Amino acid sequence: MRYVVAFVRFWWNFVVGDDWRVALGIGVALGLTWVIADAGADPWWLLPVAVVLILAGSLWRVTRHAS
Repeated sequence: MRYVVAFVRFWWNFVVGDDWRVALGIGVALGLTWVIADAGADPWWLLPVAVVLILAGSLWRVTRHAS
C-alpha cells in the first residue's frame, strides 16, 4: 500500500505541482480540444492560445502577490 500512495503522490505533484489552476486550465483546454475535434472542426489553434493565456494569468497572479 505504501508504494501505491507514493506513486499517486508522485503523479499528483508532477501534474499539479505548485499551481492547481494551471493544471485545471490545461485539462479544460485539452477537453475542449477533444470536443471540438470530435465535432469535426480543426482545433489546432486552441492549445497554443490556452497555454499563453494560462501562463500570463499565472504570472500575473504571482507578480501581484509579490509586490
